[in-house]
Amino acid sequence: MSEAEAPADLAPNPAIDINEIMRRIPHRPPFLLVDRAENYVPNKSLTGIKCVTTNEPFFVGHFPGAPVMPGVLIVEALAQTGALLMSKSWEVNPEGKIILFMSVDNCRFRTPVRPGDVLRLEVEVMRARTDVVKFSGKGMVGDKVAAQAEFAAMLVDAPK
Repeated sequence: MSEAEAPADLAPNPAIDINEIMRRIPHRPPFLLVDRAENYVPNKSLTGIKCVTTNEPFFVGHFPGAPVMPGVLIVEALAQTGALLMSKSWEVNPEGKIILFMSVDNCRFRTPVRPGDVLRLEVEVMRARTDVVKFSGKGMVGDKVAAQAEFAAMLVDAPK
């Protein structure tokens, strides 16, 4: 079966570019940690992409002469990918709602992320309720796991 003949639910989804990301989640540089996303499966999974450059502001102090992306920022990048998945799947109106990070469990850091790396943020839905989603995520550099965690996010009214 060719791509043209594939059923709609099996057809490949186009990449999510930076413009759509910025429409869907409120983060902005330098704290926006997802450059693009791909492999979108509604309500199931999404892969975020972060192109880590030497110009990242955190590298100035973490660590001079031996730059390493802070592990908490890798977890934040996973959470932003999860929020993007929720926002796109649920067609969240960002002017009325906001997605907040709730918890992180079973977090492990395996290998450092350095300037020049492409960090793939593989996020999958474990469970979903009306307004809360539990995810599992892995930050990958090539075939190596940089970090992994389970985390939750909640959809709430945006502050007025």
